[in-house]
Amino acid sequence: MTSSPRIDRSEITGLVLAGGRGTRMGGIDKGLQTFNGTPLALHALRRLAPQVGPVAVNANRHLAAYEAFGVPVWPDGLADHPGPLAGFLTGLERCGTPYLLTVPCDTPLFPTDLASRLAAALASGDAEIAMASASEPADDGVASVLRAQPVFCLLRIASLREGLVRFMQAGGRKVGAWTAQHRNVRVAFDHPGDAADAFLNANTLAELHALESRAPC
Repeated sequence: MTSSPRIDRSEITGLVLAGGRGTRMGGIDKGLQTFNGTPLALHALRRLAPQVGPVAVNANRHLAAYEAFGVPVWPDGLADHPGPLAGFLTGLERCGTPYLLTVPCDTPLFPTDLASRLAAALASGDAEIAMASASEPADDGVASVLRAQPVFCLLRIASLREGLVRFMQAGGRKVGAWTAQHRNVRVAFDHPGDAADAFLNANTLAELHALESRAPC
């Protein structure tokens, strides 16, 4: 009987995405806003680092501040910084491992077993992309539904890099439209013991302060 395929954490580079414009926060650099006294991007790095091998930050402003975190800082290669896919592309082009795991800087409570569960699903499903999904309120405000968390992706670099270049050169900008072109698997984080607020993100300073109150002491 053959053993199941396995991806070791050392084969995964973790990339914190902090290259956005922070429009809904008034244009401030979101990754440098503090979460319980720690810059959001640094908090994400510390949460991600035990789960993966190398780590880096994708940022486009205040690079010296990000470099002070002690990890590589990778700015977008595209001048207009057109959203998360630009960060994906930067990671795929600069990553030195077979796999890349992306997380946004503005979701500070993401699961501490994110990488292992995405890696298990990617390997067993022979997929190119493993994407997290989580329970969110349905449109009726009563029921809950599983929704994709498209910026939490584990990517198989060899089969994705050139295709993402072509997609973006053709004007593509939506993460979901790109992932739909590839073999992908959704990983549900709705099991007993999974935190219901793990994928809550902060688009405004008020939301950020609300998340601080949810973080364990």
